[in-house]
Amino acid sequence: SNGVRSGSPLHMLLTEVLSFPERLPFSIRVLLEASVRNCDEFLVKKGDVENILNWNVMQHKNIEVPFKPARVILQDFTGVPAVVDFAAMRDAVKALDGDPEKINPICPADLVIDHSIQVDFNKRESASSVLCFQWGSQAFQNMRIIPPGSGIVHQVNLEYLARVVFDQSGYYYPDSVVGTDSHTTMINGLGVLGWGVGGIEAEAVMLGQPISMVLPEVIGYKLIGSPQPLVTSTDIVLTVTKHLRQVGVVGKFVEFFGPGVTQLSIADRATIANMCPEYGATAAFFPVDEVSIKYLLQTGRDEDKIRHIRKYLEAAGMFRDFSNSSQDPDFTQIVELDLQTVAPCCSGPKRPQDKVVVSEMKKDFENCLGAKQGFKGFQIAPDQHNSQVKFVYNDKEFELTHGSVVIAAITSCTNTSNPSVMLGAGLLAKKAVEAGLTVKPYIKTSLSPGSGVVTYYLRESGVLPYLVQLGFDVVGYGCMTCIGNSGPLPEPVVEAITQGDLVAVGVLSGNRNFEGRVHPNTRANYLASPPLVIAYAIAGTIRIDFEKEPLGVNAQGKKIFLRDIWPMRDEIQAVERPVALYPFSSSLLQTVNKAWNALDVPADKLYAWDPKSTYIKSPPFFENLLPPLKSIVDAYVLLNLGDSVTTDHISPAGNIARNSPAARYLTSRGLTPREFNSYGSRRGNDAVMARGTFANIRLLNKFLNKQAPQTIHFPSDETLDVFDASERYQQAGLPLIVLAGKEYGSGSSRDWAAKGPFLLGIKAVLAESYERIHRSNLVGMGVIPLQYLPGEGADSLGLTGRERYTIIIPESIVPRMNVQVKVRDSMGNDVV
Repeated sequence: SNGVRSGSPLHMLLTEVLSFPERLPFSIRVLLEASVRNCDEFLVKKGDVENILNWNVMQHKNIEVPFKPARVILQDFTGVPAVVDFAAMRDAVKALDGDPEKINPICPADLVIDHSIQVDFNKRESASSVLCFQWGSQAFQNMRIIPPGSGIVHQVNLEYLARVVFDQSGYYYPDSVVGTDSHTTMINGLGVLGWGVGGIEAEAVMLGQPISMVLPEVIGYKLIGSPQPLVTSTDIVLTVTKHLRQVGVVGKFVEFFGPGVTQLSIADRATIANMCPEYGATAAFFPVDEVSIKYLLQTGRDEDKIRHIRKYLEAAGMFRDFSNSSQDPDFTQIVELDLQTVAPCCSGPKRPQDKVVVSEMKKDFENCLGAKQGFKGFQIAPDQHNSQVKFVYNDKEFELTHGSVVIAAITSCTNTSNPSVMLGAGLLAKKAVEAGLTVKPYIKTSLSPGSGVVTYYLRESGVLPYLVQLGFDVVGYGCMTCIGNSGPLPEPVVEAITQGDLVAVGVLSGNRNFEGRVHPNTRANYLASPPLVIAYAIAGTIRIDFEKEPLGVNAQGKKIFLRDIWPMRDEIQAVERPVALYPFSSSLLQTVNKAWNALDVPADKLYAWDPKSTYIKSPPFFENLLPPLKSIVDAYVLLNLGDSVTTDHISPAGNIARNSPAARYLTSRGLTPREFNSYGSRRGNDAVMARGTFANIRLLNKFLNKQAPQTIHFPSDETLDVFDASERYQQAGLPLIVLAGKEYGSGSSRDWAAKGPFLLGIKAVLAESYERIHRSNLVGMGVIPLQYLPGEGADSLGLTGRERYTIIIPESIVPRMNVQVKVRDSMGNDVV
């Protein structure tokens, strides 16, 4: 295997490993195989192989092992910085009189343009970004770029890119992947081990470096029973998410087993695996079984290759029969869910783990209205709970109240890859139209499927015209609303929301609903299945009890209830069987965007930077490489933040506000507000992204006691935009740190959430806990992620953030070592 000498100690170990210990979790078997195959006694050592082989004991030792995945996958939000960084690396090597063509990905990489560029590309607004992609696809070896219009990265990965087993000239090994999107875990549903990493870490993997990870504990999640007829896969995944958040699986693998798994299609499994970041696990693994093999056939993979995939996995002890309990491996802990107990539900209004059963939605929202400001509260005065604001739209008068739905989007990778919920939404739309129900015209409705496959089966099943009639037109193939690209609301709606200080609602079939992410004017956002998205759009409000109140009244005066139009599971399956196949998936990427193919890109091996471009700019990261770490002396606190500060707060992806530092920069470059576009689309420009760091309007800085992207510049005692304050500190040569609470950096895996703070002059973050990917990104940028000792935090230590901080960094540092932090107040007195 991979050059291992016959008779050598490693060869003897390999012989022992080839028939995996029967009790080893299937997910750990993937790590073990990769360690053996890549063992070179340099990056991967024999001791690493032995540690993984002895997982049952070593899982509790907190030891680190290297992992070299088979491939890397990127989406455009993180792909732009990756291509830009590689281009800048070539420039740096050229400047050092080296050969720039040596800068190439060693590990195979696929980049799917799906998050934002595809929409911008069609508008011709960000042609420089697209040209950069096209240049990269030609200039770099081992990098394939999937053009706009193909679909969401995770669905394209499922339908087309995933190998399940790699075949290199007759040498077989398991497919595995890391991706620059936290929902890369979706591929776990097909039996491919993978998870999200930061863009910086992904670039290192592309250059041949292994990922260093703590050998994980593996939670066995046993599924039994069958779902009730009214339950969707979305309901199952929201239930699993809440359950696993309660169990506590951060930093662990979750591996599914039990007879209930056989009740789930690959689309169902992928939906559950997709939400892995929301319950905090590293991976959510469904080993390959008979259902996986059938899916490969359905999606047009080569039949001869599929036979080899099956034979290899069976020979290697990695093919699963979920009905055979004798195959059940040992787990760190086993938890169980009876699918029969799952009820229809949503999650919100501000976090994906806050599940609410549909029957309690009205009551829960009304409780949130008056509750203290927080994850489940808006602090609206009791006498304002029934406020109403009238407005005129398209020459008709309408009325908004707290709980009015203004955005309804069937979107994101989580649900739009699942035929059962998508066809369920289509059938519900058909029944609603036939019953005479409509959606109010001011509600922003949209349908952004995961790929063209979805449009195909919606059209073939005959339900697409009904979706269109209710306003759910196919607007493109991308993440759209889930990533914050919902676009503007009608001006009269915005004015009504502002006038009444209303808690307006967005309902989306997505996976993230953090504050300020979906739209700045929807303070409450709920995750729901596609059929429920349509139901709430028709109702026009979240304050409805579907059991007691009708969705609407038709022209004949008849009350129509949700139960009258909700499709049963057998109805959906009857429509799904003949049409929800994927006969053209393998050729999907052949029908690429014609405009993409027509682009004229120079064949130069160095990128020709356009000084006029406001989308692509050579980054400064390779101009002055980081010096050795040294102590941070007398740092000011730029921001004092609380719990659950997400990467959306740190590096927003949505629209650029007209009064922001980024807007002022773009205006200085001659752009008008309508040309600003989004932060996500401008991730190739460090000048924009630095100014967009901590620019989320929902950022709550304890210095201000209000939500605003601002802070106090303590030397002058002025309240400034965060970027402007950091600029002043840096001009004075003053180092900066950030104070934070628990779960700092949770949410999407955004490298700019680490690059941005680095450019603001932030040297360290002091938090109670971190999200794994964000912590890794901070390390990659040389920003020190410090964690309080257990049980301590800013509040318990009496820290206000107005002090000066000195962090003593010893010459020799190792992960998890304790360091000394000295704190003194403005008078020079020691505080801690």
